[in-house]
Amino acid sequence: MVKYILILVILFSIFSSKAQVIDPKHTFNIELGLPNSLVNEPFKDIMQGLVNVAPYYQYKINSQFVVGLGIKYSYFAINEFKVSDPTYGGMHTGGIFLKAGWEKFHTDHFATEIGLKFGYTQNYFVSDRNDSIGVNPRIVNSTYLEPSVSLILTADEQSSYRLIVSYAFQGFGFRPDLIGLQSLGGYDPSDFNKISSFLIVGFGYTHYFKSKR
Repeated sequence: MVKYILILVILFSIFSSKAQVIDPKHTFNIELGLPNSLVNEPFKDIMQGLVNVAPYYQYKINSQFVVGLGIKYSYFAINEFKVSDPTYGGMHTGGIFLKAGWEKFHTDHFATEIGLKFGYTQNYFVSDRNDSIGVNPRIVNSTYLEPSVSLILTADEQSSYRLIVSYAFQGFGFRPDLIGLQSLGGYDPSDFNKISSFLIVGFGYTHYFKSKR
C-alpha cells in the first residue's frame, strides 16, 4: 500500500503544474487491479487472485453525483500448494454492473471518489479435474457488490489517473467440489456458506469526453 501511495505522490508532482480546471460530464474509465481473496476460508486458501479489470462509461449528474455502466472480468488461479491432490485451473468471472458514486474535485487537479458497483456475474470454474469428469466448466451465477474509494489526479483537460481500493462481495459460497475436488479438504462445511469476497488494490485511467475550463 505504501508503494502505491508513493507512486501517486510522484504522479501528483509531475501533473500538478499541467492540470486544468475541468467539469467532466461524460467519461470512459478503465480500472486494473490485483484481487486478494478474504472471508470465505477455502476460497482464501485455494484461490489466488491474479487480475481484475473493469471498463465502464460514467456520467456526472450534477457537480458531485455520478452514475455509470460497465463490465468486469477477474481471474483467480488454483493454488496447487493448498490442495491435497494436484489440481490445475482457476475461476474466470465475467459480469455487468451499474455504478453510483460521489466525486469531488478538491483542487484544480485533485479529486476523490466514493463509489459503489452492483450487478450480476457468471463465474466459470475450470480445472483438469472437472474436465476428467465431463463437467468443465462449472458455472455459478451470482450477484455482485463492490464499494470503492479512489484518489484522482488530472493529467490534462482530457485525462486523469487514480489509485483505487475496493472490496468486492460475490453472492456465492466457494466449495472445493467447484474445482473438482472430492473431499472437503479439512474445512468446516459451514465455511462454504460464507460469501466469497476479495480486496482489490489497483490503478485506473479516465478519459473526459467533455470538459470546460
